[in-house]
Amino acid sequence: MDALWAPWRMEYIEAEKDRAKEEECVFCGILALADDENGLVIHRGKKAAVILNRFPYNNGHIMVMPLRHIAKLEDLNDEEVMELHYLACKSLKALSDAMEPHGFNMGFNLGNVAGAGVKDHLHLHIVPRWQGDTNFMPVLAETKVMPDHLINTLRKLKAAFSDAIVQK
Repeated sequence: MDALWAPWRMEYIEAEKDRAKEEECVFCGILALADDENGLVIHRGKKAAVILNRFPYNNGHIMVMPLRHIAKLEDLNDEEVMELHYLACKSLKALSDAMEPHGFNMGFNLGNVAGAGVKDHLHLHIVPRWQGDTNFMPVLAETKVMPDHLINTLRKLKAAFSDAIVQK
């Protein structure tokens, strides 16, 4: 039998155990870091930020979130709503320019039963998709093949995001 190693999964599994013990929100911790590359932060706005998902569903999987620790969409103030939507639009432009996906999945997972891994800090997932990006690996081997390193993806998206913001 052949073995396919996916060591990043162990980091995710162990981090999940640690997150259950932690009182601090993982997103608040990332946003508090001064090192954006280590935190995989693509862009910081006045009321919201865009970060690359450390455990992506697909290459280029990003999340748009308010800077404020808030769980409910309906509790956002008007400025947060506007900036979240603005950054979601600019994220689509940056992802399109940098990665040329054929489509996107976007959504909020609100609550545990909806699949929220981090349920207390609202975040919008934006997942680029390509024709044929699903293959036998996730189905048969429960392994996702990521074609690019997170730091390379981060650098591409930061540059494209800067361009998208300037183009307004």
